[in-house]
Amino acid sequence: MTIKLDKIDKKILELLQIDSNITNSQLAKEIGLSPAPTLERVKKLEQSNILKSYHAKLNTKELGLGVTIFVNITLSSHKVGQLESFVKKITALPEVLGVYNVTGQGDFLVKIIIEDIEKYHTLIVQKLSQIEEIGNMSSMIVLHDYKPDAIITID
Repeated sequence: MTIKLDKIDKKILELLQIDSNITNSQLAKEIGLSPAPTLERVKKLEQSNILKSYHAKLNTKELGLGVTIFVNITLSSHKVGQLESFVKKITALPEVLGVYNVTGQGDFLVKIIIEDIEKYHTLIVQKLSQIEEIGNMSSMIVLHDYKPDAIITID
C-alpha cells in the first residue's frame, strides 16, 4: 500500500536526507508546523516504510578507505542454487557495500570500498577468485565521485 505524500511530507523526507540528526523541533520549524504534528508525520513515514532508517555518513578517506570499485560480475551458471550461493558468499564479505542484480553485460554490479589497490588485489586473489559461481568479472575504479550525497527528489 502506497501512502499519498503531500508537500510537507516531501519536505520532511528531503530535510531528513540532508541531516538525519535534525531535532524534531528544528524540523518542525523548517516545515512550518509545531513539533507534535511534525513528529506524527515522521512516525507515519516510518510506519509506512517510506522512511526506513537513519544513518551516519562516514568519511571513507579519513578512515583509510581510499578506493571505491564497482565490479561487474557474470555468473558461470544461472541455476537457482548457484545464484543463492553466490549472493550468500558475496554479501558476507565486509569490503562489499552493495550487491545489485542487473541487466546488461553482467549479472551483478558489486560496490567495494577498500584501503588501496594492493588490498583490492589481495581481495581478488584470496576471496573473489574463490567464489566458484563467478564466471567472469571486470573492475571499474572510481576516480572521482561528483555527486556523493545524492538526495532523492520526490515529485
